[in-house]
Amino acid sequence: MTTTSDRTAARDTQRGDGAATSTSIPAAGVTPPMPEGEVRVDVADLSHQLLGRWADLRAKARATAGEERFQRIEGLSLTEHRERVMDQVKQLVEIGQVHRGFPTRLGGQDDAGGNLAGFEELVAADPSLQIKAGVQWGLFAAAILHLGTPEQQDRLLPAAMDASVPGAFAMTETGHGSDVASIATTATFDPATQEFVVHTPFRGAWKDYLGNAAVNGTAAVIFAQLVTNGVNHGVHAFYAPIRETTPDGAAGAFLPGVGGEDDGLKGGLNGIDNGRLHFTHVRVPRENLLARYGQVAEDGTYTSPIDSPGRRFFTMLGSLVQGRVSLDGAAITASKLGLTTAVTYGNQRRQFNAASPVDEVVILDYGTHQRRLIPRIAQTYAMHFAHDRLLDLFDLVFSGENDTPESREDLETMAASLKPMSTWFALDTLQEAREACGGAGFLTENRITSLRADMDVYVTFEGDNTVLLQLVAKRLLADYGKEFKDISPGQMARFVVEQAADAALHRTPLKRAAQTIADVGDPRRAAGHLKDVGNQRELLTDRVETMVADVAAALRPAQKATPEKAAELFNEHQHELIEMAKAHADLLHWEAFTQALETIEDAGTRQVLTWVRDLFGLTVIERNLAWYLINGRLSAQRARIVTGYIDRLVARLRPHAQDLVDAWGYGPEHLRAKIASGAEQVRQDEAREYYRQLRASGDEPVSEKSIKAREKAAAKAAARGGSKIARR
Repeated sequence: MTTTSDRTAARDTQRGDGAATSTSIPAAGVTPPMPEGEVRVDVADLSHQLLGRWADLRAKARATAGEERFQRIEGLSLTEHRERVMDQVKQLVEIGQVHRGFPTRLGGQDDAGGNLAGFEELVAADPSLQIKAGVQWGLFAAAILHLGTPEQQDRLLPAAMDASVPGAFAMTETGHGSDVASIATTATFDPATQEFVVHTPFRGAWKDYLGNAAVNGTAAVIFAQLVTNGVNHGVHAFYAPIRETTPDGAAGAFLPGVGGEDDGLKGGLNGIDNGRLHFTHVRVPRENLLARYGQVAEDGTYTSPIDSPGRRFFTMLGSLVQGRVSLDGAAITASKLGLTTAVTYGNQRRQFNAASPVDEVVILDYGTHQRRLIPRIAQTYAMHFAHDRLLDLFDLVFSGENDTPESREDLETMAASLKPMSTWFALDTLQEAREACGGAGFLTENRITSLRADMDVYVTFEGDNTVLLQLVAKRLLADYGKEFKDISPGQMARFVVEQAADAALHRTPLKRAAQTIADVGDPRRAAGHLKDVGNQRELLTDRVETMVADVAAALRPAQKATPEKAAELFNEHQHELIEMAKAHADLLHWEAFTQALETIEDAGTRQVLTWVRDLFGLTVIERNLAWYLINGRLSAQRARIVTGYIDRLVARLRPHAQDLVDAWGYGPEHLRAKIASGAEQVRQDEAREYYRQLRASGDEPVSEKSIKAREKAAAKAAARGGSKIARR
């Protein structure tokens, strides 16, 4: 099996014209020769660094994802795909892939961060396997772990951990997706029997889109409104069996009172048996209320260590944040897979005789092709480094090293910032990669279309992206409000004056005129300003701070308005809230990238990655040029230079494109794309050699176009000769 390092070594044996020297390994792509003394990426060293804090675990999980037994087989029927994925889940148990995040007393290793680092790699095998594993261990078992008491963990977790009890995570309802607090399923305590009566009151309260619900699940963690002694204490989680277990351990018929349906064929992730569940007065023992954050005594008295119902609800849901964290990492991996395929193919595929009468051009040498792929490489690196910081924060919280309400809130906000951006980016990038590979990209054998289909729903589950960004925006506004909580009237007056001065400076021609004078018409000075790390930080940070201040001012009247007027005002500014949260996420990505550069020891690698960071930062600014111009942060001249300098960076990074994607460390066993296997290089070399021999033999047919060109030239020469004779 060919590895990434093999591909890089093979590529380095190639000459600049793309003709391969003798090697038994197909080249990954044609990297143009670089000038003497030009910097190079140390691919092996960078690849190891990118594995991050849990390098050994991630590498092991990546190797597992590359094994044939875990790889997706295209073209399977719905039933076959589901059966294969369920069998793969059992194999993951056998090789000990999935228990690191669970307590040591139950056979785990209490390694929350390492567990997620390995789990994310499964997307390279089959996204259905990653999500099926996520349902079993990241949702069903994790709910028992994080919402249950130690006794409940000891009693219920072992069967969830070894998948002898496949489980569903029954939270989402047909009528309430993102609004979990409003779900309609009830769990009413009956003191006479010491049971909760779980009931679905109407069709919209059916639990929906649940993995393991259609076929495999024999138990579920059910989220319902806990009612006792006539009081609704809000959403809580209950463990309940939902199906019989057959003698061979498979799921049988629904238990009395439980019903459901198969969601059927979906737009992607068809290895997962998503389905619906409903409950008709199903009785659940009192001891199966997952009681870490809320308990009910025998007489029906409710108690909780968290007095505030709102804070209790968000604490319970916050304990399940690992789903968003892992989706962020998985989406980034999918983008890496698509870009590696597209860049590798672009370095081999030739089209059009633009610069040579005998050789076609490698398509990655075209400016438009570079522009569509290389900035995406830069953004993927930025997202990778931000995800590393997210994983570190997740581990700090869930290891108990720094588990405070503040750190949990920071974790939830960061996850809600990054997951939307990476999942949207993955969809867009896979589509761009597909188009960059032409018709070949549309073939299932090259995997990009399947990956994109599977990634589609990532923008919806574990929190709809738009809703998550609204949560981020509210946190930004809350933090902004805290800054002014104890401000004196005099300080507020000074702030208002400063804001007015800022508007006068930035939103009138004064600041832009100053930039133009400073640049004195020299594009190099403007470019120098833009590539300065301090100026990039200022431009990105200032945008977030200004947007927060503007939205906060616009929403301030809501504090004294009626609920109806407040909701109307919030709705009017929803778009600005979302854009503000996106700007915040862009800043998180840029800051993480900048911080990561400090850890790169190899000078050549650090220089190339600095260009990559600059490309990412300037691409964000270019995407939002209208804001920077309207708000006076950039002059027209500097705005024009942004695009020009991006083009220069893209051209500068073109020779490094293959190194940058190879450093991600995904080999043919992960890509599984024929166009990225070296086959295209073999075809191109065969064609070039054929035409070379044909030209050398003298048997090459003469083109009609060349004959007509010669005839036209001869006619012109004859006409000139005739005119000379006439003049004599």
